[in-house]
Amino acid sequence: MSPVTADDVQHAVRLAVATLRAAGAGADWDARAGSLEWTCWETVEHLADDLFAYAAQLGPERPPLDGEVPFVWEARRPGGPANVTYADRSAGAAGLLQVLEACGAMLTALVRVTPPDVRAHHVYGVSDPEGFAAMGVVETLVHTHDVAGGLGLTWAPPAGLCDRALRRLFPDAPTDTDRWTTLLWATGRGELPGRERLTSWRWHGAPGTCPADRASR
Repeated sequence: MSPVTADDVQHAVRLAVATLRAAGAGADWDARAGSLEWTCWETVEHLADDLFAYAAQLGPERPPLDGEVPFVWEARRPGGPANVTYADRSAGAAGLLQVLEACGAMLTALVRVTPPDVRAHHVYGVSDPEGFAAMGVVETLVHTHDVAGGLGLTWAPPAGLCDRALRRLFPDAPTDTDRWTTLLWATGRGELPGRERLTSWRWHGAPGTCPADRASR
């Protein structure tokens, strides 16, 4: 089974940016992003902030094992996402996507240079660089789905990218179903034949949670 890599993060973010750029000058970035309560603009800011935050967890010489690096997260409206990073609205959609690119590049770089035995805190459990890479890929794929729905765009990421992320973070998800449909199901965004729709979900970022690792122990 192939691991999730820095190249996967880079590829996911580049695909997302290219898709969202196709929205054009007339796109309504204040439209609701799919089933979320956030706007498309807020959702891209949240995605960028996720990528930034994952990179930040890997950044210190001694990454924290019991909490987040203590940045200040603040929401700009009740019910909006609480972020460290925000895009300058006056820079328009091009500036927003540049923020997303930059934060994706930070995570790509940190995953690429961080030794695989490094561990850092995540709310769902301590994880490793591959785990944070997989988190970045999943966040990018599913939130681009949310935003694409709000903007009327088509978004269908590569099956291999979805499969690697599923196997790393969702070890109990079925392996014989369409990969993108399964990732949407695993994150509470879609139906999967023969399975109940999920109303709550979480991933498993701890090292050694994939089936191959469990079988070898």
